[in-house]
Amino acid sequence: MQKFTIHTGLVAPMDRDNVDTDAIIPKQFLKSIKRSGFGPNLFDEWRYLDKGEPGQDPASRKANPDFVLNQPRFAGASILIARSNFGCGSSREHAPWALEQYGFRALIAPSFADIFFDNCFKNGLLPIVLPAAQVDRLFDEVAAFPGYSLTVDLERQLVLKPDGTGLPFEVQPFRKFCLLNGFDDIGLTLRHADKIRAYEAERIATKPWLNQRIG
Repeated sequence: MQKFTIHTGLVAPMDRDNVDTDAIIPKQFLKSIKRSGFGPNLFDEWRYLDKGEPGQDPASRKANPDFVLNQPRFAGASILIARSNFGCGSSREHAPWALEQYGFRALIAPSFADIFFDNCFKNGLLPIVLPAAQVDRLFDEVAAFPGYSLTVDLERQLVLKPDGTGLPFEVQPFRKFCLLNGFDDIGLTLRHADKIRAYEAERIATKPWLNQRIG
């Protein structure tokens, strides 16, 4: 998993409450058994005017010019600001996969759905909860200033605005530790790889019958 320490990026606004995971990555794209390739279908039903199916070439589809991520000023955005209850609906882990694979590193909203919030941390995304009034202000500033960027400093737990103002945010210490070090659940386990190998070697040596296969 990619580490998250300090990130500066262009901000895109998702000005909708209750954006659910089916909107983030529609159900037809969940058929894939891979954990990659979901970025082109992020917000698929809003980004395109035609219905998308797995395996389609995005270049052959009809983009919706009114959708925020299709607007040239937000090309390459890596920080998404959203409204309340972002990521509600089903618990599909594909939603943070799609956001991360599109290029987003941080999400900012007044609130997130609980399971989605947890899944973000496990997949290298930083979801940040800020007071609604501060998020409202960010929406206003993004609208007023093309090219509006923010810096997210996870170590200091600050969102830094272009004028130098810092917006503090809370993050659970264990989640912070994992993001700073790039540890997902597998990475956390592999920190103890030597002990695991030693245990397995001892187990085979002392109880060799446990290693036998039934033919």
